[in-house]
Amino acid sequence: MTIQVILLNGGSSAGKSGIVRCLQEVLPGPWLAFGIDSLVDALPRRLRGADGGIEFAEDGGVHVGAGFRAVEAAWREGVAATARAGAGIVVDDVFLGGAASQQRWRKALAGLAVLWVGVRCDPEVAAARELARGDRAPGMAAAQAGPVHRGVEYDLEVDTTHTESLACARIIAARVG
Repeated sequence: MTIQVILLNGGSSAGKSGIVRCLQEVLPGPWLAFGIDSLVDALPRRLRGADGGIEFAEDGGVHVGAGFRAVEAAWREGVAATARAGAGIVVDDVFLGGAASQQRWRKALAGLAVLWVGVRCDPEVAAARELARGDRAPGMAAAQAGPVHRGVEYDLEVDTTHTESLACARIIAARVG
């Protein structure tokens, strides 16, 4: 079956977004990119805080409430509908709940051919990237590096610690066909 969705999971600053941009260049045909950061950016202000939305703590922790979960579920279903309509999709996500997060995606993507990709990066390297970016709470990359992969099953894993985004994208693209 031809891959319809490529789903990348990894911690903050692991290099997922760079890989997504490279995948869009190396994959044949158009592939649309959907990322959890874009969903967060699209949220109304009232869902960007402790009252049921998503909260980014000063120590790098992320706290998710019921309001965010509801919007996130709708977003996942929308991404899946776009794939079902015939578009190739690349998703950049952070499985804060590890295996439970993957299960929510599996439910939304039921019946679609998905390539599950783990994007790993040494926590110290990710933390240095986080610092250089300047748009993340310090500690987020290190805090997420391990837990986002806990219990998650992948078809393929790449490590951006010493491998550039383009090389990782080519490894992934080779599995797409």
